Amino acid sequence: MTRTEESTTATGRGHLPGDGHMWVMVLGDLVIFAGYFVIFMIYRTMNPDEFLRAQQHLAINVGVLNTVILLSSSWFVARAVLATRAARYETAIRLVRTGGALGVAFMVIKSYEWFVKIRAGHTNSEMFFSFYYVITGVHLVHVLIGLIVLGVLVRELRTRRWPSMVESGAVYWHMVDLLWIVIFGLLYVMR
Repeated sequence: MTRTEESTTATGRGHLPGDGHMWVMVLGDLVIFAGYFVIFMIYRTMNPDEFLRAQQHLAINVGVLNTVILLSSSWFVARAVLATRAARYETAIRLVRTGGALGVAFMVIKSYEWFVKIRAGHTNSEMFFSFYYVITGVHLVHVLIGLIVLGVLVRELRTRRWPSMVESGAVYWHMVDLLWIVIFGLLYVMR
């Protein structure tokens, strides 16, 4: 059975998309980020006024914009999975590229936001911003890795066209988005 036949057979009910190894990696990343989030919450509980004052300097509209961008990106990548399963590879390539372009837009906006905050004097000398830079910085590294994964998917869609590989890449990309939703909630929304 070829990979395409294998994936086509497996797309029925109960199919876990992608490779099991990707799920192990994703779950490991989620555990690591959960540790960051728990530590953040402990320090926030110990210094609520300091965290609240510093948090007021974040522009929630920028956080909302980045959330919409990443969720839209995830939607395009999910559509690429469906297009791949339907053997519409050129459509899948366009969808993956669009998802990647939105990922780049996220990185540009986040980098600009960092620049504005640092220029305004909000550095890691403030406890909240120390957490902010570490958590969003590690997330940015994951976005960059995700963009590399999406680039590999485009290459693979041109040649091998393995739906399970596209699914695995989508699983990783959706994890990046899930992490951002939690980060957005913790850093921008929770008061």
